[in-house]
Amino acid sequence: MNLHTLKPAKGATKAAKRIGRGQGSGKGGTSTRGHKGAKSRSGWSRKRNFEGGQMPLQMRLPKRGFTSRNRVPYVAINLSNLSEIADKYNLDNITLEALRERRIVRKTDRVKILANGELTKGISVEAHACSENAKNAVEAKGGAITLV
Repeated sequence: MNLHTLKPAKGATKAAKRIGRGQGSGKGGTSTRGHKGAKSRSGWSRKRNFEGGQMPLQMRLPKRGFTSRNRVPYVAINLSNLSEIADKYNLDNITLEALRERRIVRKTDRVKILANGELTKGISVEAHACSENAKNAVEAKGGAITLV
């Protein structure tokens, strides 16, 4: 058996229905589309979620929740993560540039320091925002948080 000798099993395939090839074929004229209506026209396609004119499900269900247009997304970095970064890269001063160079945050990300975990040593940190507990924990170890 070779690739060029492969063919479908007997009875596995049917000849395609040749539509729109003249009246003598029995499938000319309307080309099996019936008469008039949207389905008979060229370019017709059923719209996603269309339910035959019945009110679609997504319109029958109530709207829920609220998304504020003024929300500012932050990348959260915990104190435990700061300790790991400082130890791994031997840093005493963690700046936004240092985080970007090491691909910890993206260029457009805003960074917020959170108080989850503990610091192992005093480090100075640059960020866009921080929680009150995180600020107290960093200053207790002799470090400082600079808000940009």
